[in-house]
Amino acid sequence: MRAPAHTSVDEAAAELVAGMKSGRIRTRSGDLYKPSAIRSYEAALRDHVVPRLGPTRLGDVQRRDVQQIADDLLAKGRDPSTIRNALMPLRVIFRRAVEDGDVAVNPCTHLRLPAVRGRRERIASPEEAEQLLAVLPERDRAIWATALYAGLRRGELMALRWEDVDLAAGVIHVERAYDEKDRVVVEPKSRAGRRTVPIVGALRDVLVEHKARERRETGLVFGSTPETPFQPSNVWRRAQTAWKRAGMRSIGLHEARHTFASVLIAAGVNAKAITTYMGHASIQTTYDLYGKLMPGSESEAAALVDAYLARANTQARLTQLR
Repeated sequence: MRAPAHTSVDEAAAELVAGMKSGRIRTRSGDLYKPSAIRSYEAALRDHVVPRLGPTRLGDVQRRDVQQIADDLLAKGRDPSTIRNALMPLRVIFRRAVEDGDVAVNPCTHLRLPAVRGRRERIASPEEAEQLLAVLPERDRAIWATALYAGLRRGELMALRWEDVDLAAGVIHVERAYDEKDRVVVEPKSRAGRRTVPIVGALRDVLVEHKARERRETGLVFGSTPETPFQPSNVWRRAQTAWKRAGMRSIGLHEARHTFASVLIAAGVNAKAITTYMGHASIQTTYDLYGKLMPGSESEAAALVDAYLARANTQARLTQLR
């Protein structure tokens, strides 16, 4: 994108969105922007940025102008993450303009933004997860089991094909996702989203039963037809009905994904492997989301080190006796 200092913000915004859609403008990692990300940027520019700064030349935008947008959104009671997302496309515009030498100063740096506090996500215990699945309609049980025991995102569940599920090898290959808005199959959320996830025993049994019931060797695993994805709203409604009837607390597909992460942590799977199985772009994302669930107390750390040293000392003494 060429955005010299005399280009207005609304012109730069239009060029940014057009470049994202054509693939000419990509993420920092060089990947295409997902349709959902483009829609989010487009909405932020339309609703928050262009109405305030549209006619202003890029070279004339001051830090206080951007700060005012953030302050006004905060005064309206907007969520901190919403405020940050509202400014994200403007950050991209000015980052690229600075890199290209079109403006000397980036007015999106050093902003005073409200802190984003992580929500306490609902996580089901292993016993609860088993009970939640048991009361579901048979047709939907495998969807929720794959979210709970393999951590696939909703779009990944919708696009999962039997060709990606290797029951003999015990793995699921996540190769694609489904964009509900545009109704198209897309790449996973990030480059790391394309991954291989182990099929645990509890999930394997459910998938085997599901495959036998569907009598389908190819096509979508959870589709209403081999090529038509399931409707998340219908799946959610049926699950809500079943859990309410059983007097159980409901859980969402995204919360089921968090449950999978908690199971991996509790089972002692190392952080790097968890990052891979969850499809996170970096291990820092895993720590940011789930660090609070990971072992980390001083007493536990001391016990682990003591146990290691004891094993090492024992091995050394055995070596001396030989």
